[in-house]
Amino acid sequence: MKRQEKQAIVEELKNKFANAKSVVLTDFRSLTVAEDTKLRKGLREAGVDYKVYKNTLVRLAIQGMDLDELNQYLVGPTALAFSEEDVVAPAKVLNEYAKEYKNLKIKGGVIEGKVVDYDGVKALADLPPREVLLAQLLAGMQSPIVGLVNVLQGNIRNLVYVLDAIRNQKQAQA
Repeated sequence: MKRQEKQAIVEELKNKFANAKSVVLTDFRSLTVAEDTKLRKGLREAGVDYKVYKNTLVRLAIQGMDLDELNQYLVGPTALAFSEEDVVAPAKVLNEYAKEYKNLKIKGGVIEGKVVDYDGVKALADLPPREVLLAQLLAGMQSPIVGLVNVLQGNIRNLVYVLDAIRNQKQAQA
């Protein structure tokens, strides 16, 4: 590879790291061609860019980006999954495929500028989908309002019971 090509790749990587909401590093050794193809298709459908880069070029790209801790994961064959849209997508997809393909290993990653280990990526992958989190948030916001409505309705309900009891009592006397 020529020097200019290497410089272009390093610049590409710098841009990807700068724009990515999350990056997950994997060891893909011993995956069959069919498994790798299926993995890449799943990542593409999730809007994740997945590519193998030379570790030395990745090291050059992250210099000065406050990502020095990432160097410990740049050993052996490494593929990087970048997502500019969804923080959770690469972790979720790769975690699902890692369960299916035992040869796929998640090394670590970068989540919104912070280097995380395997456990951090796994914790991100285990988060419920965005829609579920939003529904839980909405339910949490709604419950005090529902409680207030019930309290206010309780007084009106009790007044109706008292008036109904008085009416029944007057009907019984008449």
